[in-house]
Amino acid sequence: MKTLRNHLILFDAECPMCRIYTQAFVKSGMLDERGRTAYQDVPAQACPMLDRQRAVNEIALVNQETGEVTYGIESLFKVFAASFPVLKPLFLFRPFIWLMSRFYAFIAFNRRVIIPTPVAKNSYELQPTFRPDYRIAYLLVTWVLTAVVLSAYAPLLQGLLPEGNAYREYLICGGQIVFQGFVITIIDKTKRWDYLGNMMTISFGGALLLLPALLLAQWLTLPPFFYAAWFMAVAGMMLLEHIRRSKLLELGWILTVSWVAYRILILLFILLSH
Repeated sequence: MKTLRNHLILFDAECPMCRIYTQAFVKSGMLDERGRTAYQDVPAQACPMLDRQRAVNEIALVNQETGEVTYGIESLFKVFAASFPVLKPLFLFRPFIWLMSRFYAFIAFNRRVIIPTPVAKNSYELQPTFRPDYRIAYLLVTWVLTAVVLSAYAPLLQGLLPEGNAYREYLICGGQIVFQGFVITIIDKTKRWDYLGNMMTISFGGALLLLPALLLAQWLTLPPFFYAAWFMAVAGMMLLEHIRRSKLLELGWILTVSWVAYRILILLFILLSH
């Protein structure tokens, strides 16, 4: 594997995900030992060609010989192309570049709700730009994917939960967004988009934790109580994560109470309507 030398990748010191994957670049030999640093630690005069706000939004890669700076997916492609030359034609293919740049932006502009960081009073002055289009897209994607998994899981609870129509889980997940969106708007509308993004990360994470049980059901015939217990264990972990993230956002307990109340009310409605 060839190392991309004399290049410095600038990551967000407040982003755990950014720290992890840039450290992986160094440890794997894709960048040299001094090939990464936090953009917060780079003095303005050290890199005059750097657009600092853009570097906050999209990871920047600085050529230390020429001063040239690339951003976002172009930075990552440059690192990968140096280590895996056989993939270079793919990284020059315009449709692939367009698709991956949108995917990169989707992750980058939602990174703080995918893996949250504490609200610090001494946070750096430059913060990622909020993009409502990418946040709405994130809410929609996680809503649909979560509902797909729940719709597949519901038949495993046959006999314990009344059978619903094909759209039940989509309505329940979408209703949670609307309900909690109303509550957070009353409590602190300035944190509305951050909270909803975190909430749907929790929902999507819970859906992913149901996948092993779904796969197990393809091979073994187990009683519905087993799948109900699995579901309740996942729900318990989701509750703990909701509490943790609410504390990070300094939102207190009201949203956790309303989050649980919505789930209980929906369950009672399903049981009493059949």
